[in-house]
Amino acid sequence: MMDSPVRGFPVSEFEVRLKRAQKLMTVEDLAGILLMTEPEVRYFSGFHTQFWQSPTRPWFLFIPADKKPIAVIPEIGAALMQKTWIEDIRTWGAPCPKDDGITLLLDLLEPLSIRGSRLGIMKGHETSLRMPLGDYESLMSGLKGMELVDATDILRSLRMVKSEAEIEKISHICNIASRTFERANEIFYKGQPLAEVFRAFRMECLAQGADDVPYLAGGADQGGYRDIISPPSQRPLQSGDILMLDTGATFDGYFCDFDRNYAIETANELSHRVHDTLWRATEAGMTAARPGTTCRDLFQAMQNVISEMDDQGGEVGRYGHGLGMQLTEWPSHADFDETVLEKNMVITLEPSLNYGDGLIMVHEENIVVQNGAPRLLSMRAVPELPIIGGR
Repeated sequence: MMDSPVRGFPVSEFEVRLKRAQKLMTVEDLAGILLMTEPEVRYFSGFHTQFWQSPTRPWFLFIPADKKPIAVIPEIGAALMQKTWIEDIRTWGAPCPKDDGITLLLDLLEPLSIRGSRLGIMKGHETSLRMPLGDYESLMSGLKGMELVDATDILRSLRMVKSEAEIEKISHICNIASRTFERANEIFYKGQPLAEVFRAFRMECLAQGADDVPYLAGGADQGGYRDIISPPSQRPLQSGDILMLDTGATFDGYFCDFDRNYAIETANELSHRVHDTLWRATEAGMTAARPGTTCRDLFQAMQNVISEMDDQGGEVGRYGHGLGMQLTEWPSHADFDETVLEKNMVITLEPSLNYGDGLIMVHEENIVVQNGAPRLLSMRAVPELPIIGGR
């Protein structure tokens, strides 16, 4: 097992994030930003817990315009939050449906409301309100003097560009998943139920050093696959199947997200052609992925290759996305996204292709944008469709 990066981040990392946020807040004349979703709270605090998986308790972090963040959280999280760089921690006994932190938030925000201040919250695409709508309405009814402003672009611009420490963590989990895929011929075999394929991959990934494999998608069928979002079935792998696994394993709260395709014992000519087209499409994506390129340009570079066999642009709507604390982050490599790539953005390249009688094939790599050619974080797939025979 390879050496792991140091877990967590130094205080200086969070100080830089806060300073960058507050600079952007000044431009927008924001008195603060109220955060309530896991990635954003963790990004500014380092507060990392599985308790977010339960919808029972809300968690809040307030980013003032000129001070350190203030945590408003259930008492059960106080001990963990005290281990972070956050000093002002305000707690209540939760769950408390009649008042799940609302009074504490009003005490914190009412002075700003009285002054008619502008408060940032996340309203945009790929955001969510992680508190009961009734509680949110109650909070806002007590802050009538506050002007609410969408802060999505501020958070998006910060999180899209990774620090070197973040890139190191993503690179590490990509290496773990790459080593797991390298063992495909040892752990996958003809006759193996697809559910067991998934289980074997997860076990190997954990053995290689992953913290978790919270996301694993895939499929298998003759000459290709039709469905990659259903839970795995008990159908055994058969000769002529194309097997695809797409993994989102994690290390220290950061994801990898890439896939690999394998033919079981044999593959027809069409499957080989499709795999070759997808591989060349990712090559085109890597050639295009430079600072200053738009995501729309990146999408088009891959689509130009895909259109050799499929001129419909696939059915998934995009050919990749951002990657980091979440499996999928901003931006999207799609015709609608004009986001300009910057150095140290970590992104996926994920072209897909429809062919045959309702078959699809996808291929995905993880890269970090740099000045000049991007750096691969996943171990590059081989150009030829791999054939695995089994035991």
